[in-house]
Amino acid sequence: MRSRRFGFDVRGTVVDGVTATVLVSLAAHATLEPPGPPFAGPAWVAWLAAAAVGLPVAVRRRWPLPVFAGVTVAAAVATAFGVVGPGVIWVTYLPVTLAGYTAATASGPVGAAVALASGLAAPAATIPWLYQRLGIDPVDAPASEAPLWWQVELGMAAVAVAAAWAIGRVVRWRRAVQADLARQLARDAVAAERLRIARELHDIVGHSMSLIAVKATVANHIAEQRPAETRAALVTIERTSRAALTEIRRLLDVLRAETDPAAELGPAPGTADLPDLADRLRSAGLRVELSLDGADDLPQAVDLTVFRIVQESLTNVVRHARAGHCRVTVRVRDARVRIEVLDDGRAHRPSGRRPAGRGLIGMRERVSTYGGTLSAGPRPEGGFRVVAEIPYATAEEAA
Repeated sequence: MRSRRFGFDVRGTVVDGVTATVLVSLAAHATLEPPGPPFAGPAWVAWLAAAAVGLPVAVRRRWPLPVFAGVTVAAAVATAFGVVGPGVIWVTYLPVTLAGYTAATASGPVGAAVALASGLAAPAATIPWLYQRLGIDPVDAPASEAPLWWQVELGMAAVAVAAAWAIGRVVRWRRAVQADLARQLARDAVAAERLRIARELHDIVGHSMSLIAVKATVANHIAEQRPAETRAALVTIERTSRAALTEIRRLLDVLRAETDPAAELGPAPGTADLPDLADRLRSAGLRVELSLDGADDLPQAVDLTVFRIVQESLTNVVRHARAGHCRVTVRVRDARVRIEVLDDGRAHRPSGRRPAGRGLIGMRERVSTYGGTLSAGPRPEGGFRVVAEIPYATAEEAA
């Protein structure tokens, strides 16, 4: 980023240096060879005045207001002393025009207003006075190649300065709008990332704590009668809590600063971890039947989404359904993943369906990210059914 900015500064300085040289040459030649009476003094004076007006433009980006003030004063002094070309005095004010544009883009409302007022006051005070001092008659000017009118000279200089200033203000406004839009997009990105992290934490903590609560309840009731089963329940609690802590550390690692040492963590969970997830639930007393078909080569983000949907569905089974059997099917066909989770839990629920809590909302948001569909509801024969279909782009399509 710094190298790009440095390159941009170098290019801008080179362009401004060339522009300043051209403006100096134009102002000097306009003074020495004007349509009206030429400058009667030494040529070096004309070149000196042109340099005073044009050369500061080379550093206008670094010091916009001082450069504008300097070239405006130089142009006004040159006009007042007659070191300009009658008929083309506006050429001497071209550096003022360019510096005024830069000042308008770099200044606030007050500074820009002062710049505009001073940029218009300089030609308005000096051009009519020069014509009066030289006694130039627009009708009878034998030394002139064209009719000379101070009103025309003043109008051209004033219009150029005002137009450049207006363009500068519009450019500043557009830059401010673009900056606000960029900041808003950054805030939206942060909010979206926080929402994603919140969903991940909900899935991890909700599933793990549900399983831990079930196993802790079992261990509490059989601690004295069946110590072997109690020990097995405690082992399950230990494995589940360790896995949950690992996933939480992995998730929270994205919130660390880049200078913080990242923890050595494994890859994000996916369909390959579903058998282990099923085993943990089987140890909690739920008979889980898992079927994976063609889910070996899913994109990483889709793979994680499939895992989270199955995890949340099984968590709801453990938490709400009081089921004894659950069947999970993950099938991939034609760049589409179909996920189906069926349980034989309570057939009659108070509301006729399972409450749509944060779990189902989170699953719908995950599926909708890929333009997929999700349906969830009670089965006519009893139990609950969750079906999700997720389309995704294959490696060939992404290329």
